[in-house]
Amino acid sequence: MKVNSKDFRLTGKKVKLDDWPTMVKPFCKSKKEYQDLLQEHVEKLSSLQQLLYASGRYALLLIFQGMDSAGKDGAIRHVMSGVNPQGCEVFSFKQPSAEELEHDFLWRTTRSLPERGRIGIFNRSYYEEVLVVRVHPELLRAEGFSAEARDDKKFWEHRYRSIVAFEEHMHRNATRIVKIFLHLSKEEQRKRFLARIDQPDKNWKFSLADIHERKYWKDYVQAYEECMTATGSHHAPWYAVPADDKENARLIVSQIILDALNNLKMAYPKTTSKRRSELESIRTLLTK
Repeated sequence: MKVNSKDFRLTGKKVKLDDWPTMVKPFCKSKKEYQDLLQEHVEKLSSLQQLLYASGRYALLLIFQGMDSAGKDGAIRHVMSGVNPQGCEVFSFKQPSAEELEHDFLWRTTRSLPERGRIGIFNRSYYEEVLVVRVHPELLRAEGFSAEARDDKKFWEHRYRSIVAFEEHMHRNATRIVKIFLHLSKEEQRKRFLARIDQPDKNWKFSLADIHERKYWKDYVQAYEECMTATGSHHAPWYAVPADDKENARLIVSQIILDALNNLKMAYPKTTSKRRSELESIRTLLTK
């Protein structure tokens, strides 16, 4: 079955996550078929990434968001496994440092934006500032906001507007942004948390803090819905990827990225007559 990335692209209307599935019918009938299709996607991504680097015209920013255990690390690791590390870099944004808290909320991620010709991957991003901080507004005190500012009814609206303006600016300056929300069900999260307890090699990925955040599930859902409604756009779309099936999710993610790269007008630099003459001179030297 062909993966159609448009099936998972959120439209401009109000987002209700209950309307979007966390599981869809498997695209492959067997493990081998899945591995073959993913490998095909990985090879195409490698080729397109090389073209992106050679053309030097665009940068691509991939943003991964999702609940704890949604599979962000695994999707990045598997989907981007064939990409040349020289042209791609991954950044994970967790609790901000003291220095980062002294700046505006976009500062720490702006420093890590990809340059033209490269792919940048944000494992979590500036969107944490309208997700985690929205669910836990007490965090705003550490960012230096007064009680009056924190209580402003338009505070979050202003942050959404800042994000939209920032992404419009990036688009005008040749950075293409793709935002992927790995849509996980609460029941599947429970199963994955239990697996992290049962499997010794996954114990390090689990803590009581994860259970604490799980109590705010409905608050996070509401925060995501409002965030994606306010910040989805034609030039920086959101995709809600069903994440209960990790293999399916990786195929969808890889297709989304392939489509984003294929939509760019890229070409290898043309060889001028002067450059061709230079190459022929080099050929002559090498044949002596």
